[in-house]
Amino acid sequence: MTTDAPAPTSPTSTVTSPTTSPTTISATGPAAGSTTGAPAAPATGERADCAPEHTPRLNWSAHAPEVYKAMLRLDAAARKGLDPKLLELVKIRASQLNRCALCVDMHSKDALAAGESVERIVQLSAWEESGHFYTERELAALALTEAVTVLTEGFVPDAVYARAAEHFDEPALAQLIAAITVINAWNRFGVTCRLVPGHYRPGQHR
Repeated sequence: MTTDAPAPTSPTSTVTSPTTSPTTISATGPAAGSTTGAPAAPATGERADCAPEHTPRLNWSAHAPEVYKAMLRLDAAARKGLDPKLLELVKIRASQLNRCALCVDMHSKDALAAGESVERIVQLSAWEESGHFYTERELAALALTEAVTVLTEGFVPDAVYARAAEHFDEPALAQLIAAITVINAWNRFGVTCRLVPGHYRPGQHR
């Protein structure tokens, strides 16, 4: 989740439904889930024959507002200097790996709003087999995102780091690593608290 969220109200911040018509959400970065007892506004694309929307476990930002505000500041600092489209690709991919539905919803919408193509967003889950949709710089960033997010070998492989270093100078690489770290943190809030996707509107938390 990246991140982008309004002042700590989320997790009880008022937002538009998936951003849609205002409904209270819990933030994970900008992630949030309906937290009131009243029924949440229908998620975008929701149909009468769909399964019912689950209730978030915890409106974490309402209970830890200082942490939430600090996360927003960290998110804003981490994104500085990074290409907005590349940043959203990184956030979507990390969120897919962490299975954070709220952040996948949020950052897919933000990417589309930023001019990203549906095709490139759809292909992200199989980016290694769909390399021709992305630039070498984007591929290096996605590889680093996976390595930092999954850490299957207990560390980021030298080859993955070296590949990223070929396309990003040290200041930019530091920002990229920070951005990957921040979205992973948002994802963990979202997944643990089971924040609900579908109620976010592009740019809602900017």
